[in-house]
Amino acid sequence: MSSENSSADDARRVWDVVVVGAGPAGASAAYAAAVAGRRVLLLEKAELPRYKTCGGGIIGPSRDSLPPGFELPLKDRVHAVTFSVNGRFTRTRRSRQMLFGLVNRPEFDHRLVEHAQRAGAEVRTGTAVQRVEQHGSAVPDRRTVALVLQGGETVLARAVVGADGSAGRIGAHVGVKVDQVDLGLEAEIPVPDTVAEDWKGRVLIDWGPMPGSYGWVFPKGDTLTVGVISRRGEGAATKRYLEDFIGRLGLAGFEPSISSGHLTRCRTDDSPLSRGRVLVCGDAAGLLEPWTREGISFALRSGRLAGEWAVRIAEAHDAVDTRRQALNYTFAVKAGLGTEMSVGKRMLAAFERRPGVFHAVLSGFRPAWKAFRDITRGATTLGELVRTHPLAHRAMTALERRSPAGGSETGDGTRAGNGTGAGDGAGTEAGGASVSS
Repeated sequence: MSSENSSADDARRVWDVVVVGAGPAGASAAYAAAVAGRRVLLLEKAELPRYKTCGGGIIGPSRDSLPPGFELPLKDRVHAVTFSVNGRFTRTRRSRQMLFGLVNRPEFDHRLVEHAQRAGAEVRTGTAVQRVEQHGSAVPDRRTVALVLQGGETVLARAVVGADGSAGRIGAHVGVKVDQVDLGLEAEIPVPDTVAEDWKGRVLIDWGPMPGSYGWVFPKGDTLTVGVISRRGEGAATKRYLEDFIGRLGLAGFEPSISSGHLTRCRTDDSPLSRGRVLVCGDAAGLLEPWTREGISFALRSGRLAGEWAVRIAEAHDAVDTRRQALNYTFAVKAGLGTEMSVGKRMLAAFERRPGVFHAVLSGFRPAWKAFRDITRGATTLGELVRTHPLAHRAMTALERRSPAGGSETGDGTRAGNGTGAGDGAGTEAGGASVSS
């Protein structure tokens, strides 16, 4: 065989972009690279569709980041939110417009992968990556990355996108660092029609008993997704919180179809997002909102950016150009998602100290509810609100002060000295009292 034919043969064996992990981040990256006309391989260690521990809430930023023509497989449309503090001080706020939608993650994720396939990406499931090599005998030249798969096969690429989760191989290769790890526990609970009807169009958010914790109920037709999340290290207390939460909701008599748990990890501000020709996005990069731990919108947005910059890295002819494109990806992520994460960390720190005040303001103060509504609908972001609205900036500053004015917080997160825990003088109302937007 001539050297010319050998070179052409080698080129056919090298993918432009290989994406590892077929969740929302990976599917978005694969789609973005494929629509640019590149040869894209999407690797997933599980068989699709697969279950993912997640509430499945699709807020405005998630919806706006979906590929053109993608139809959301919504199980419910949320128009009302019930807030409570560890089961107390319940209040429901309603919106005439849909706040966000609810999906089952297996179906949602699978549809995203199918969209990437239609754009031209090739998908391989049941394929696990054991290690990444950017130097050594497995790498034919400096423009190539080698992925060694379980079983010994090697896949070559001009650029790699890691979207294989917070404990994946690619994040470890890049050297992702985290400074916040939380434990989420969740149950999928089938319920009879009478119970399902009571929850239709309404979600519950319960501020929990441990600092920074909260629980949720998301209705999806004949099933309720019920979960809680708190800092790692509080495993027993988190489990008790979920059990108590389910019990006081009157759902203890229904057998969950799935009970699961997972860890979420938030990156440090200085954590790398690339190494050589390898980028990370979504959970693999530790990208999620620190306060709510919402990750779908971060996965979709960072995945799209990673796919677009992976194309540029695949075209880079030397290490200098590769580094330049990788830095551009980092700047793009930090300018948008990084700003939101920074504000989210401030929100979490304030919420851990003063959950009762958060509840009172969010459930009883109209501008705060409007802000929540605008964020979930995608009209603004938390970062944009704090940056551009003087009232939001002042509120954030006030919440960050350690000593609440007019009383101190009690052990259940409410404020002593004002009985109801309400911040507007009206009080929050037990029993699910409703206030329209």
